[in-house]
This record gives sequence, structure tokens and C-alpha cells, in this order.
Amino acid sequence: MHMVPERWTAGELIAAITQTFTPWDDHVVSSDPLSFTDTRSYRERLATASRTSGTTEAVLTGLARVGGREAVLVVGAFEFLAGTQGIAVGERVVRAFERAALHGWPVVGIPASGGTRMQEGALAFVQMLKIAATVAEFRRSGGRYLAWLRHPTTGGVLASWGTLAHVTWAQPGALIGLTGPRVIAQMHGEPLPDHVQRAEHLCARGIVDDVVPAVDLPVRLPRALTSLGDVTARSGGHVATAATDQRGAEPTVGPSPLDGWAAVERSRASDRPGLPALLDAAARDVVVMRGDATGGRDDGCMTMVCRFRGLPVVLVGHDRPAGRRGASVGADGYRAAQRAMRVADQLGLPLVTVVDTRGAAATVAAEEGGVAAQIAGCMATMSVLRVPTVAVLLGEGSGGGAIAWLAGDRVVAAASAWLAPIAPEGASSILFRTTDRAPELARTQAIDAVSLRSIGVVDHVVAEDAGWISDIADVAADALRFLTAQPPDERLAARARRLRAIGMAPRP
Repeated sequence: MHMVPERWTAGELIAAITQTFTPWDDHVVSSDPLSFTDTRSYRERLATASRTSGTTEAVLTGLARVGGREAVLVVGAFEFLAGTQGIAVGERVVRAFERAALHGWPVVGIPASGGTRMQEGALAFVQMLKIAATVAEFRRSGGRYLAWLRHPTTGGVLASWGTLAHVTWAQPGALIGLTGPRVIAQMHGEPLPDHVQRAEHLCARGIVDDVVPAVDLPVRLPRALTSLGDVTARSGGHVATAATDQRGAEPTVGPSPLDGWAAVERSRASDRPGLPALLDAAARDVVVMRGDATGGRDDGCMTMVCRFRGLPVVLVGHDRPAGRRGASVGADGYRAAQRAMRVADQLGLPLVTVVDTRGAAATVAAEEGGVAAQIAGCMATMSVLRVPTVAVLLGEGSGGGAIAWLAGDRVVAAASAWLAPIAPEGASSILFRTTDRAPELARTQAIDAVSLRSIGVVDHVVAEDAGWISDIADVAADALRFLTAQPPDERLAARARRLRAIGMAPRP
């Protein structure tokens, strides 16, 4: 095996650490579902990336032999549009884990990514849900998973398959964080100290398990895979296929009746009702749960057991006191949410989540607490709960902080609620290096509630007429009653199908 160069492509890395590699799903590629143009058309960007990178997408998957052991590799290709995660990347990653589960192969994930692909908007963003649910099921069924985080690993890739491994290593000096330094500086005025998002610091904080040079991987990977043990291949089953089998088969989302920027502005209004108003309208006999039961507490996350329209539930929500925007929750808050989810399962009570957030906290404490891993943990935990789950998208739905609580059986959205990989100002900063074009991006990234319904994220959109907070509580409670009446195995199978297909095809 040759030495890995200081900077390498995904193909060079695979050649360095494997004896053989059989690639999968090279035909699963992106098209242009939003007919998107920033400084160049997205179709032109895709053609250029394919020509210059030597690969057809931002992740390579396949079956490898590593030190004499078979393993599935999922390797980020940063050379293809900065390794960004879109529909095709999500589909490739999911299929790799499904094949691994079917045959009892371990998975080695080697991400390198700038985050979610802005040119595919909400369609790209919701791949996080699908991936987290698939990895959670892979682990629940006994699958073994080891990850090595390359430089850089950020955003939706970090907060999904990048942080859900049993053992997580990192490349020396790798930048690892939920939000990249430039976007933090653009959005919040100054960047975090550089060391905070580096592999060595995160290892010292216990966020990653070890810092491992690439040249050591050919020896250390086989040993680690041996230590993790073997799992019996799943009997029966199949590898699911979806709408990306052919180029251009992703969904096309047309303009929504509600202007996306108008929805963003309405969701941020100082007089907009939030979680306290919803609780006043629908919750009784409230028993508050505080923190994550290990000393961590984030008052932006509210967790409780209560009666919701007469139904006993566990409720998790982003706080929004009067006159303020939705909370910006850190790692402790998302740990507290996972605690509440586990309590719901233990008590056999339905789970209600309420999403209204300007985005996860972009602070030193959040990064040192592993906020990306806790967001991924919320999606993974919620996706496999045995109890019925309903999510309410009440207002702002910015970034991983919002999608963390949307892996439910049903999602109910207010008419001016929205969900985006990052706030429109952040997307504008990434694509144009200014926040001035935020309104344009809000209108073109399919983030509004009607567009979200067309791609399978939202099930019910509630008009914001007089008394709409009470109306949304009624719709959520009716969904819970319907779900509770279903046989559990049928409901769980339906949830799995829902999450597998999310973001793949428009619905009428």
C-alpha cells in the first residue's frame, strides 16, 4: 500500500487503505430539482464537478477488503462540490447501510464535507432524517459501525452519519463542527476560537475517541473491526431502491402559494405565539423534567409529562417566551430531549415534539458538548421509538437544531412555519458571501410548509386563522389518537417507510 498523500481524493484514500474495492451506486446522481441558480446554474456546477473530480457524486460507497476483512466503505469526496450532502448522497449512504445490514458487514464511514448542499435546499436537508433513521436501525439490529472524520467534516454530514458510529476517530488537525467558521463569523460577528473545532481538542473533550493519522489506518482499522465483533447477516429482506435510479428522477418542487421569505418574516414576529401559548391551549397536569439527568441543563429546551388535549404524553419543545424568537439550544438541551424520548418509551406514552428554533447554539460550549452528535442522537432515538410520535413545526425551523425532532410518525406544521438547512441569511453567506440575498434563497429552497408537504416532510398544514394555536393542538391530538389505535408493528413499519422515502418524491 502506498503512503496517503497530505491531501487526497476519496479514490486515493480508498486505494491506500484497502486491498480491493467494489463500488456501488455510481449511477445514483444529482439533477436539479429546484431549477436553482446562484452565481452559476446548478446543472453547470454538477457538470463541472463531475468532470474535474473524477467521480459522479460527493460520496463513494462499496464493499472493500481491509486487512483481510470485508467491510462496507462510505467515503466522502470533498473534491465534488465540497462534499456537500444532497439527495443522491443521502440515497447512496442509506443503500450502503442497508446492504451492510442485509449481509452482516461492518461499516467504515469516512466523511469529509462542507455540509448540506444549498442548491437542493430542504430536499437535501431532510436526507439527515433518512440517514439517521437508517443508521439507528442498522445499529439496533446489531450492525457494527466505525467512523474516521476527515478534514473538514461539518454540517448535516457530521450531524447524521458522521457522529452515529460505535467508535469515532478523527484525522489529525481536522476541522469538525456543526457550523463552519466563516458562517459563524458572518452570522454572529466573530468566529469561535480555532482550536475549539479541531480533532485534538474534541478528543480531549471526549467527543471523538482517538486522533489517528491516515497512515495508521491500514493496521488499526482491521484490528478495530475485529474487536467490534461479528454480526449474523439478516435473514430475508431486500435492499430498497428509490427514485434516484436514473439521472433526473429526483422530485421537482414548484413555487409555493406562500412566499418563503414572507413565512420566515412571519415566523420571527415578536408577537407570534410559541410553545408557552401551545401549552396554555392544550396542556394540563404538567410535570416538568429538568435537564439530562447527568447535570446538564439548557433552559431553551422544555421537557415534561402532561395531558395534551386529554392524552397523556411526553412533550419536548423549543421554548419561545413572549416577544422573543425560538430558542437556540445547545448540546445539553438535545441530551435532555433524548432523555425525555427514552422516558416516553419506558412509560409507553406518546411523544410530542414542538419545533421553533433559530438554530442550534453556535458557541464554544455547544461544540465542546458535541451538539452535532446530540442532534444526530435525537433523530436516531426518535426514529426507533416504539410509541406513537407527532412533531409540530410551529415557527422557525433553522438547521440541525430544528430537524433533530422531526423523525416522527406525523408532522403538523403551521402555515408560515418553515424548515431549512440553515437560516436564509446563512445560506446567502455560503453562496454569495453576503446575507443580502436571504429573501431570494428563502423563495427558492422549498423551505415553506406547502413545499415541505410535497416532499413528504409535513403531513398537515394548519392555516393561521384566529385561534390557530388551538387548531394546531387539535390536529396534533387527532393524529396521536389515530396512531395510538394502529397496531404497533404496522405503525413502526409505516414510520420506517415514511423516513426511507422522505425527500424523494412529491406527493399530491
